[in-house]
Amino acid sequence: MKWLCVILTKKIGCHLWALSTMIPKKVKTFPYPYIIEHRMLSGYKPKNNIKDSYRRLKLQEGCSLDDVRSSFRNLAKQYHPDSGSITADSATFMQIEAAYRAVLSDVAKKMKSSESEDEEETKFKSKAPQHRQYLSLEGVGFGTPSQRERQYMQFRVDRAAEQVMEYRKQKLESQYAMNTMIAKDIRQSKKVKITQAIDRLVEDLIQESMAKGDFDNLSGKGKPLQKFSYCPHIDPMTHNLNRILIDNGYQPEWILMQKEIRETIEELRKNIVASRNKLGEPMTPCRQKQWSQICEQLIDDIKKLNKRINDFNLIVPILNRQMVHFNANKEIARAQKAYEILVEKTKTTDVDTKENEQEKVKMFRLKSGFLKWINLMLK
Repeated sequence: MKWLCVILTKKIGCHLWALSTMIPKKVKTFPYPYIIEHRMLSGYKPKNNIKDSYRRLKLQEGCSLDDVRSSFRNLAKQYHPDSGSITADSATFMQIEAAYRAVLSDVAKKMKSSESEDEEETKFKSKAPQHRQYLSLEGVGFGTPSQRERQYMQFRVDRAAEQVMEYRKQKLESQYAMNTMIAKDIRQSKKVKITQAIDRLVEDLIQESMAKGDFDNLSGKGKPLQKFSYCPHIDPMTHNLNRILIDNGYQPEWILMQKEIRETIEELRKNIVASRNKLGEPMTPCRQKQWSQICEQLIDDIKKLNKRINDFNLIVPILNRQMVHFNANKEIARAQKAYEILVEKTKTTDVDTKENEQEKVKMFRLKSGFLKWINLMLK
């Protein structure tokens, strides 16, 4: 029996030693918290759901990985204990980190699910019938798949040619615009040179006249300028220059243009009334044709005058001084009315002259009869 016990103890010892050698030495049990593969796992477990994690990161569901990373980076700058920020808090940062990990896993799951759906769709497309593979040719062509493919290739060639033509057109337009701008700059530089040359010529003439003594006999030489009225709205120098220009008969361009427009419309009105009066009454077909020609000429003149009014409205400095367009039809009706008034006046004057003549005849007869009676009485 002793020999049996010794053999059993030796065999059990050998088995225990073999089992101890099979266990790895690096795996050791540690109390909570524990370390696996040199990584510290926190004991914090989030109790909230995924919506709270999105809300804690200030995100919405369906965002991308870049949005999640940028939001976590900004919050880490605020709440990380080593950031040096006023709002740094380790507990808050741990909650933010847990929310970040939960959101990352949720976004990754959604991306994997979408990728799997795309793979299923591609598999379904690959298993589709042969005629459906040609439905992606932008809806171009008809007939068999090979015919549709040839038609689609021709369509692509035509579209490429149109794009090339459009590109060339845009390039030519840009070159034309550049050439016009260069020509405009050249004209402007020439204009500036001309004005500078005129200014130099005028200055040379003034200096030559002063050297000859043409300005020695002026009435106001050596005397100060007359003081002008003060205007608080502009500086004194500008006010004095304007006063000098007004005293010497200078008028701005818009005033001269306004005067020209008024004189032109008055002349047109007088001419059409005179033409209507010359035609007289009744209006025969020949006179009616002449009157229509006169009206057409008036319409052309009114159009030219309205263009002049547009130029005037662009340069007039005061808004309430702008002028409205003249209407040719109203001007013709006005001339017709003026002619009718003139005809009525002539009729009334003719009646008055006839009555005056009749009264003169009566008075002459009375005087002659009275003289005859006196002669008979004297005899």
